[in-house]
Amino acid sequence: MLPRVGIGHLAVGFASKRLAPRVSLGWLVLAPIFADLLWSVFVLLGIERARIVPGITKAMPLDLEYVGVSHSLLAMTGWGVVLAGVFFASHRDARGALVVFAGVLTHFVLDWISHRPDMPLLPSGPRVGLGLWNYPLPALATEAAMLLAGVFIYLRITRPLPGGSSRGLLSLLAFLLAMNVGAYFGPPPPSVQPMAALNLATLFVVWMVQRIDQGRELVTA
Repeated sequence: MLPRVGIGHLAVGFASKRLAPRVSLGWLVLAPIFADLLWSVFVLLGIERARIVPGITKAMPLDLEYVGVSHSLLAMTGWGVVLAGVFFASHRDARGALVVFAGVLTHFVLDWISHRPDMPLLPSGPRVGLGLWNYPLPALATEAAMLLAGVFIYLRITRPLPGGSSRGLLSLLAFLLAMNVGAYFGPPPPSVQPMAALNLATLFVVWMVQRIDQGRELVTA
């Protein structure tokens, strides 16, 4: 079983560097995946409920029974305020805080496109979703294209520090794409708990992109 990293969400983080070039990439990537990290914690604690149901969508065998605390539009708005507030308190950067807030909210938009109607507007519903996950190849292609575009934008506005290179970033990109192919077309996990636990490994991706960003500088000062 492979963890499924939402590379479409990561794409938002990379592309956000255009809007907030002075904000570290770690923060920009953390914002759009924040809801999934919260979901993992809440599922493991029993606050939210989900189960594995093979075939519920063709790409993702996940039945979100209750995710109102982490994934409702109302909750994400609140979590966006919290994360943006923490960023502003530590950086005193209003523009950066606004981009972090918007990054959190983009999670709902992308999930609305990909999920079946299981994304709640309020913690108790109603639920919406367009169901792109019912079409695995278009769903995977869309996410891959988004990630490539996001990394392209990031590479256009940053460059390696003298003596550095972009190999680490390109290696991470290849790893993420390969892992998502395996997650889309590999066997389903035995239960939702190991899936939620593995999803927390996305924090390692946040750490990796932060390290990568520290080795680069803006093209235009």
